[in-house]
Amino acid sequence: MEKLRVALIGYGAIGRVHALGYKAIPFHYGLPNDTVRVVAVATSRAETAEAAAREIGCDVWSADYREVIARDDVDVIDCCTPNGSHAEIMVAGAQAGKHLYCDKPLSLGVEDGARMVAAAQGAGVNTQMTFNMRFFPAMMRARQLMDEGFVGRVFSFRARFYRSSYIDPNKPISWKLRKRDSGGGALIDIGSHALDLVYSLLGEYSGVQATLETVIKDRPVAAGSSELAPVDVDDLAFMHLRTTGGAVGLVEASRLGTGIANELVIEIYGEKGSLRFDAARPGWLEVYDVSDPATPLGGMRGVRLVETGNRYEGQKAPDWSMAPDFVRSHTECQYQFLKAISEGRQARPSFEDGFHIQATMAAAQRSADEGRWVRVNEVLG
Repeated sequence: MEKLRVALIGYGAIGRVHALGYKAIPFHYGLPNDTVRVVAVATSRAETAEAAAREIGCDVWSADYREVIARDDVDVIDCCTPNGSHAEIMVAGAQAGKHLYCDKPLSLGVEDGARMVAAAQGAGVNTQMTFNMRFFPAMMRARQLMDEGFVGRVFSFRARFYRSSYIDPNKPISWKLRKRDSGGGALIDIGSHALDLVYSLLGEYSGVQATLETVIKDRPVAAGSSELAPVDVDDLAFMHLRTTGGAVGLVEASRLGTGIANELVIEIYGEKGSLRFDAARPGWLEVYDVSDPATPLGGMRGVRLVETGNRYEGQKAPDWSMAPDFVRSHTECQYQFLKAISEGRQARPSFEDGFHIQATMAAAQRSADEGRWVRVNEVLG
């Protein structure tokens, strides 16, 4: 793989995960240590940028992302900032001829997303979304089985992503709870992952009927404050969806999943079999094969566990038998992007893929507002 130099824009929780991933890639794949390097970092304040540079071990830091993008020694811009700034940063990166890696969602809305896609296409740069959940080994195996026709014609699907991160009504307001900064709530924050996983297996969505609910309507403006601010994003998102291939299904997202730290489950049901992925067991895929014998004596029909472990093609360490984890899925997402750049091919999931998810979420928001099924192409102008 060719040597590539990365600049991180933003250094919150996800920025740290990305920095860790870039450092780990050479160890996972037996590559020279300087194959991929984070050479610069930018945050909104000089003091946080300087502290980030010390943690990462890079010499260049700035409170102005434009200074970092303009550098000749940067090949890739990795955007880890809040949703509302994605378009501005990624368009500037495209105009500077940099390859673009962007945290989900693609943007605040369809208009900004279209501008990002057009800028990247016009500049001829490579793009990828941080839909890291695709890169758990069991999900990669599910994709292989779908390509092989294991489930046959798909009847239905179900996906749910539940967290308990916002059940406390005293949790203060933040950018994730303001639509102007985030674009939406649970739908955008975690529903985007669930939508992308189904999309990665079944293809594009054609329409959606959605219910979006804000349960906790006011929150403190700061920790311990008695002053409240209104919440204008959803806590819960429930979607009926139809794919262009004819499958119908449900996708749910909640940040009020009391008792659930982090639960992501995907189910696909078809004429020949079914698949089920649970992110709590990322090294195993549940499968059901209709062709298995069903005789009372000796039959083996039933749900079985397919072992995928920590299998990544070309990985030197850790051993395949070790359980994969969340950070490793991010690392693989980043590695596949850099590998695509080196090999001169389009990375996936691309900005175009991210734009389809953005459009689907916009259709869900319109559906919730208008109380009807909305075709995805309705929101495209």
